[in-house]
Amino acid sequence: MADAVDLAIVSTSILAGASLEAVAGVVAVDGGRIVAVGGPDEVDGWIARARRVIDVGDATMSPGLVDAHIHPILGGDIARGVDLSGLATRAAVRGALAAHAATTRDDWIFGWGLDPSAFEGEEPSNALFDGVLDGERVFVTLFDGHAALVSAAGLSAAAVTGAEQVPGSGYVGVDATGRPTGMLFEMAAQELVRRVLPERSFDDRVDDLDRLLRDMSAAGLVAGQMLDLAVPESLDVLEALEARGDLAIRLRISPWILPGATATDLDRVVALQGRRGRRWEVCGVKLMMDGTIDNGTAWLVEPDTHGESVDPLWNDPGELVAALRHFHERGIPTATHAIGDRAVEYVARAISELEPNVTVHRIEHIETIPDEVLAQVVASGATTSLQPTHCAHYVRADHGDNWSQRLGTERAQLAWRTGDLRRAGAVVALGSDWPIAPFDPRGIIAAAQTRRPAWRPDVEPVQPRQALSARAALEGYTSEYWRSVGEAGGVIEAGARADLTVFRDNPLTTAPDDFAKSPVLLTVVDGDVVVDATRDPDAAGALAHP
Repeated sequence: MADAVDLAIVSTSILAGASLEAVAGVVAVDGGRIVAVGGPDEVDGWIARARRVIDVGDATMSPGLVDAHIHPILGGDIARGVDLSGLATRAAVRGALAAHAATTRDDWIFGWGLDPSAFEGEEPSNALFDGVLDGERVFVTLFDGHAALVSAAGLSAAAVTGAEQVPGSGYVGVDATGRPTGMLFEMAAQELVRRVLPERSFDDRVDDLDRLLRDMSAAGLVAGQMLDLAVPESLDVLEALEARGDLAIRLRISPWILPGATATDLDRVVALQGRRGRRWEVCGVKLMMDGTIDNGTAWLVEPDTHGESVDPLWNDPGELVAALRHFHERGIPTATHAIGDRAVEYVARAISELEPNVTVHRIEHIETIPDEVLAQVVASGATTSLQPTHCAHYVRADHGDNWSQRLGTERAQLAWRTGDLRRAGAVVALGSDWPIAPFDPRGIIAAAQTRRPAWRPDVEPVQPRQALSARAALEGYTSEYWRSVGEAGGVIEAGARADLTVFRDNPLTTAPDDFAKSPVLLTVVDGDVVVDATRDPDAAGALAHP
């Protein structure tokens, strides 16, 4: 008898090879690798050799999905308290905060996901809390994670006066008299208050990460790229979770380097490369060229309509270029946050000027760029990573949102040019930036095609010409992801890593909104079945966030 294999999965719809053409047959798995993709006439033979057989019928087997940009441990610190996502008025936000405060006995009241549109055209300030949270210590993270709003009592507890200077272009917001408004822009300014916030316990961090990764797996993810190592105990958390059992998805961890980093900081990150557990590994580095358009901290060629977004995050952007070169010369891939047109152009030029080697560098976000900068990105050889739901959830086609109003019509029409980047030959990986947006890949794959939120046909699409095809959207989570980090992967073929996701419906032929609801029947990570809902498909996870 021929040698046994670990697993055989039978399906009439396998998206095999680079073509992703649906074929019937069987995928045989052994030792964490796909050993064969057989046709219908080979099914019985592989069934006979398999230690475990799963027949998914006419459900569709896809290469396993990978989120290119997540913050699973830091996100637990950001997503504290009441979720304010989607609340567009002062009254709605105040009501949600008051209701949450009535249910907590904690010393601090937390919220997250606050959209600047909720200030209804007024300058953001902690006056938002007046009359509902008087005297309370309040810390609310804005939806993009790059700014926070803190109550007067919270600022007092942290001894923030408004006169503080922080590294890079982050700053403490002040009014005309120099008094702090409660707005803290960028991580360096937020840290002035975060350092006095009550810490989540170590066990809570472990439990929350376990729960999150299991939810991600249930949504079809097999892996994600964690673009920070901001919580000092992150690796300890991962080791503690693996002491309980395997992580539900694999994590590729790229620690970030922030403005003010020293040579010692760079060498520390170099030394971390290759540290690993069973399903996590430190690989690569995250850099940050600018902040965000919504908070006026992006780097634009011309100022925004508030006269802001004129500076890079680094006081001397050449220091970021030196860091990029430092990692490039050591063969360490980077992913650089660059949102504004000037930031993207600067990073693309820096990458193009590196001495060629096999190291791949990626640009994150790319929210608005003109044609000439798009061409420069492609010519530089940089790969890209974009988040379709940042556009679909937070920007409006009528330009009535904060992001569009800050940019003005001309630049707002250059929003998240995923379609143009793909047509120009760029690698375009997709992801969520969780907790900045929901992580469910089905909703993101749908939004990449519709340029609006899943299930919301009433919402006008934002720049629909930038829509991706169903195939390009799926590739953004599979083969394009792996290309974006300079590695082979994201295909179902012999010899490939056995990362597989099985959906009730075919993502290439199902209407985007319907696919967003498609149950995940099977998630396989390195050949191990992590999610199996084949016996009870009605219990399989639907899209968690519309």
